Amino acid sequence: MEKRTVLWYMAFWGFAINYMFRMNINIVIVSMIKHSIPKTNVTIIHECPRNTELLISDNTFAQKSSVDLDDNKFEWNEYQQNLILGAFFILHMIMQIPGGVLAQRYGTKTVFGISNGVAAMLSFVIPVSAKFNYKALVVVRVIQGFIAGGTWPAMHTMTANWIPVHERSRFVSAYFGSSIGIGVTYVMCGYLITTFGWESVFYVTGGLGLLWYICWILLVYDSPAKHPTISVRERTYIENFTIGIIQTRSKPLPIPWKSLLLSKALMINLVSQIGSIWGLSTLTTQAPSYFNYILGLNIKQTGLWSGMPHFIRWVFAFGFSMVCDSLVKSKRISLTNVRKIAAVFCNILQGLFILGLCYSGCNSIVAIIMLFGATILSGTASSGPLASVVDIAPNYAGVILGIIGTISMSSGFISPTIVGYLTFNQQTLGQWCKVFHLSGAICICTGLIYIFFGTSDVQKWNTYEDPVPNEKELKLIVKKPNTEVMDT
Repeated sequence: MEKRTVLWYMAFWGFAINYMFRMNINIVIVSMIKHSIPKTNVTIIHECPRNTELLISDNTFAQKSSVDLDDNKFEWNEYQQNLILGAFFILHMIMQIPGGVLAQRYGTKTVFGISNGVAAMLSFVIPVSAKFNYKALVVVRVIQGFIAGGTWPAMHTMTANWIPVHERSRFVSAYFGSSIGIGVTYVMCGYLITTFGWESVFYVTGGLGLLWYICWILLVYDSPAKHPTISVRERTYIENFTIGIIQTRSKPLPIPWKSLLLSKALMINLVSQIGSIWGLSTLTTQAPSYFNYILGLNIKQTGLWSGMPHFIRWVFAFGFSMVCDSLVKSKRISLTNVRKIAAVFCNILQGLFILGLCYSGCNSIVAIIMLFGATILSGTASSGPLASVVDIAPNYAGVILGIIGTISMSSGFISPTIVGYLTFNQQTLGQWCKVFHLSGAICICTGLIYIFFGTSDVQKWNTYEDPVPNEKELKLIVKKPNTEVMDT
């Protein structure tokens, strides 16, 4: 097996593990709380009666297992619950730029590996901290989110070193192992909680994380040149397609911060990714609440229909990326236009499906179709703006993704804040339509901006030129060879 194929598998499962850590609390917290039926449920049930055609069983909304006992639950109010849910992202965005910088300096193997490895170990602490005090749980989640924040920008540095441009869309689809992580988490958590209790979720995800970390250390290297068992043929092939735009030096390249921050190409890329991530973040975070509160689906249904689209999302993203790589390799369509075609799917069409959620009303089947469509299409970002980050400046891809991640990841807590404001004590179709109108509009508008102004051309500042030596340095350079000649 080729080493970059091994890297793809390790990156894929690395992102899946990373998203297990950030998403597991979203569904587990349902089983951690001593529930009382909120007053708003009465209004919701009258507005949208339960849809029996989607029922997995005839049980009630909350199904108790033999290990789901009240003495193992907590009386946290809504403020405390939301603080726990959002804790992961409080410092998560801060690590976006440092993650890229650290990967450039110390290597992706170290940064990506430690990010997931430490986050896995912290997962084992969550049950104990929750039973001690909710504030202790918040602290653990904050640290876990901070440590895990460097993964995305760090991987872009390795992508630039390992992957030829015509394979880049397909490789970046490994990043959407995150979708599999979300899907597996939602489905797996339901069964683990029912059988073993909510604590088991954190022990299982932590164990899977540590297993991945061991494999990562043994199998992955920062570049083909550092890999001890790579074939000469594969190394030559990779270097032939990257050596022209990837600079290698004994010391890390200085980062052209001014050029980065003033780059039109980077700003357009940033805008498009904000839109795509905003839409996906809204869907991922709010779908369980919408299905439960508005459509009246039970917990098992909510987990299933919220998680299933993410499995298909990855399959579609991978297939779409293969088509894009084929177009780039054949040169039938320019690299920039391939990225723009992908933006039509991951921004504009995603936005239209999100708008469709608003008009699905109480028809849960149509709502699920719209959720599936929006979630699946968002995966094409791996062939669009996300891959374009490496296109425009492969030498600084990790740093750029860090900048973009710092800003775009803010949607992870801004979107829920807005949703909370719009739906607080107003869990109605009308208020949720405002949520979907806003998210859909952001997706569509940012997609149009990228289509009209985006580019994947390598930027001039990607190539670092050593400064011209001054007069004193020139004299030393001239003097040194003369001395050597005299010595011989």
